[in-house]
Amino acid sequence: MLSRRTTLSLGIAAAAVWAATRFTRTGDAAAPQETFEVNLSDAEWRAKLSPEQYAILRHEGTERPYTSPLNTEKRAGIFSCAGCALPLFSSETKFESHTGWPSFWTPLENAVGERTDTSYGMVRTEVHCRRCGGHLGHVFKDGPPPTGLRYCINGVALAFQRA
Repeated sequence: MLSRRTTLSLGIAAAAVWAATRFTRTGDAAAPQETFEVNLSDAEWRAKLSPEQYAILRHEGTERPYTSPLNTEKRAGIFSCAGCALPLFSSETKFESHTGWPSFWTPLENAVGERTDTSYGMVRTEVHCRRCGGHLGHVFKDGPPPTGLRYCINGVALAFQRA
């Protein structure tokens, strides 16, 4: 059984790790800054996007689960970047992951970029639009065949165009 002092020490250590990683975007601070085809100023992004889109696409936020209408979208079509309209995912690769976010087993060719994300004290693979750099979500290795991947994407970062 742990003493109160040990329990308190563990709690403080966990809080310190969380605080140290909370505002860290990637694990490699020395990595060169990526450049993208679509480059807008912060003011231009704010004017173009809704407040929620801005928070997610430009500041790597996460929408609350089960809040996006695109989570239950079943029609044939293309899911594009809400920031620059680049086609990202086909409805043919969408599946129900029961996670609360639109999920896909693969993106369209040359649509997304990836980088290591060490925020919140864990290591994940962040997914962003390859044209504007907008944060989309994360990819995990627990998806269905044929890829075994689950691209867990913020619905607010997407726009749906029916086929």
